[in-house]
Amino acid sequence: QVQLVESGGGLVQAGGSLRLSCTFSGRTFSSYGMGWFRQAPGKEREFVAGHSWTGGATYYADSVKGRFTISRDNAKNTVYLQMNSLKPEDTAVYYCAARYRGRGVSTEYNYWGQGTQVTVSS
Repeated sequence: QVQLVESGGGLVQAGGSLRLSCTFSGRTFSSYGMGWFRQAPGKEREFVAGHSWTGGATYYADSVKGRFTISRDNAKNTVYLQMNSLKPEDTAVYYCAARYRGRGVSTEYNYWGQGTQVTVSS
């Protein structure tokens, strides 16, 4: 069974940076597309970024393009989300997600982590 554990969340001032990590276990990481989602209080969960299992394709929500970068290290079974130029509206619980041979697009994930809180102060 796939297990996902996020880390790296915290409190940061607007304009600052954070790097989230998600450690994958239970299956062969390199065979899984990976994604990041977030959910702010009172709002629905939304797609943030995704990384294909092969070929290196990445996808981003318009709201984070140019500020966030998703990457993966198959040797470490880890996917990262580098978040720069953070804004108060980025405040949310951030979730890691996975799908076997996923392309990294927004709608296909079936494994989820427990989430990590990111709070951006103004």
